[in-house]
Amino acid sequence: MSTYGDFARVYDIFMDQTPYEEWCARLVGILKEFGLTNGLVLDLGCGTGTLTELLSEAGYEMIGVDNSEAMLNIALEKRNRSGQDILYLLQDMREFELYGTVRAIISVCDSINYLLTQEDITATFRLVNNYLDPGGILIFDFNTDYKYREIIGDSTIAENREECSFIWENYYHEEEGINEYDLTVFVRKEGNDFHRFRENHYQRGYTLTQIIACLRAAGLEFVRAFDEATGGPVSKDSERVYCIARERGK
Repeated sequence: MSTYGDFARVYDIFMDQTPYEEWCARLVGILKEFGLTNGLVLDLGCGTGTLTELLSEAGYEMIGVDNSEAMLNIALEKRNRSGQDILYLLQDMREFELYGTVRAIISVCDSINYLLTQEDITATFRLVNNYLDPGGILIFDFNTDYKYREIIGDSTIAENREECSFIWENYYHEEEGINEYDLTVFVRKEGNDFHRFRENHYQRGYTLTQIIACLRAAGLEFVRAFDEATGGPVSKDSERVYCIARERGK
């Protein structure tokens, strides 16, 4: 499941239009809805730590877990610049370990989709249930099977910038429900010279029904879900879905 090697160095460049501040405001709003205005929060699949930093600034004691050392190195650089007190751990989300329980766990930007089987998702959710405080909250998003099958699958996306460019080729494997994408990146070195590298990623789309089944199998209580784009009910053509679940006994 390890990815984001060389790509980690340019990840934030290509994600500079991502509405992290809006995501943070949404998450803080949900946390406050459940009475969580402070305390220990885990960012599962934290990547380069942009959202982790924002939640720390919002008053939460943050832990970040990711299985890419390259991504975490960038997160550590951000922490050094900001001075935020964030603990980062290099761990696979399917096997993560904490020193104790936390009030909430968040996992956004389709980290869950890197888990390619429902068994892996259930295993991750069991750990989530184990490390949540009694009544603690899990907030996460996931890309739906509809998005990979009808929107992204078998498409090519490219972006050309002065300092770096990429070609993102998607291949949707219908039988397995898995989206494979080959990422080719060109990074300017000196003058007109470029460094070229490739990474291969796999993600699987899920239905809300499948995700709820995984939550319940892990002992978590499903609270609600909503369409990320509209904030309304999940529909057959929802592309990204937010879910909220709660710890209800170990």
